[in-house]
Amino acid sequence: MKGQEEQSLKETRRREKRVEEETEGLAKEQRRKKAYLAKEQAIEEAQKVKKTKRTEKRAAEEINQLAREKARKKDYLAREKATAEAQDVRKLKAKKPTPVDNL
Repeated sequence: MKGQEEQSLKETRRREKRVEEETEGLAKEQRRKKAYLAKEQAIEEAQKVKKTKRTEKRAAEEINQLAREKARKKDYLAREKATAEAQDVRKLKAKKPTPVDNL
């Protein structure tokens, strides 16, 4: 009977140890999942911040590009106007008779 009791006691201890190991394993797995999810969330947040910065930078670049294009267009139109005015002046000079022609 004593052998049976020892065997039963050993079996009970093994079961308790197995349950304890399973509990520890589950707790370890939960910690690992929690750490993984926290890491993933941190990565997502960092990506959101980067995306926001890229969007802001792109918007600022577009504003600067539009301002440069507007300045270029204004400069071009001013040059065209000056060229047209100079051409008009040359045409007027060409039409005026010179004093030598009057003789």
